[in-house]
Order: sequence, then C-alpha cells, then structure tokens
Amino acid sequence: MSLLQPPPQTLLDKYRGEDFRAVYTTSVTVRGGEAAHGRASGIATSDDGALNLDLRLPTVMGGPGGGTNPEQLFAAGYAACFHGALSMLAGRAGLSIPDATVTATISFGRDPVDGLFSLTANVDIHLPGVDKPVAEELVRNTERLCPYSKMAQGGIESVVALTQ
Repeated sequence: MSLLQPPPQTLLDKYRGEDFRAVYTTSVTVRGGEAAHGRASGIATSDDGALNLDLRLPTVMGGPGGGTNPEQLFAAGYAACFHGALSMLAGRAGLSIPDATVTATISFGRDPVDGLFSLTANVDIHLPGVDKPVAEELVRNTERLCPYSKMAQGGIESVVALTQ
C-alpha cells in the first residue's frame, strides 16, 4: 500500500470562524551566499530541512544559471496548489482526472506603473477527456478555492517587519 494519499475531502468543508485560522505554516530562510545576494547566489532552507537549495540568477538576467530562482519556485507552488484544488473538486464531483496537468508561467518584468518590477502569472489547465463545459466550470470553481489564485487576483495579507 502506498503511503502517498490525497488530502481528505473534509478540507473542502467551509470554515465559519471570524479570524484567519492557519492549517499549516512553514518558514523558508534565504541567506546571500557567495555574492551576498539572495537572488544571485542565495541558499534557501525550510524550517523543517526538507527544502535546501541553491538560488541562482537566470542567464537571461545576467546570472550563471545552475540553480533555481524565485519565479520557478512560485510557479511550482502555484501549479501544485491549483492542481491539488482541481483534483479535490473533481473528486467531489465524481470526475476522474488522472491525466490533468497545470502549468503556471511566471514572468518577472518591468512595471509601467512605477517603473520598477512586477510579476505576471498565466495558468494553463489541460483536462483530457473532460467535456469543455464541465472543465470550464471545474476551473472556475478551482479559481475560487485555490489560495494562490485568490492571492494573485486579490492580494495577500503581508507584514514585513525588521527583526534584529
């Protein structure tokens, strides 16, 4: 028997509390590495040690490549979260989507509003064997459920604090 199982469908039950209730919290710390710059030569480590990887500036941005970058990590998180939410909703609807794929494309670029930097996200969902109207409804409902989609569309509560 495989130890890998999807999460329980009870996660789809609506929460009715007044305040945000964390279900899972994690922390990742980035150190600057050789160039003393997290994006160019950083080392990212999660609080549980499961994530430990080198960050490198992509060659198209003048870096050496050879490691991952924040955009790839964000794309992986977005695609995985959307796929998970999609699978849960499909299961609840009695649909089998074993060949479903989600591709998140994240672009880092210049922001015409302030002249600095911004990200864009495009998410492509492939649902072979699912009738188009059913697939469209499933994707719309997944957008409402997936925290990454909600964050991308409406923002995220964020607190930036200096700790010394």
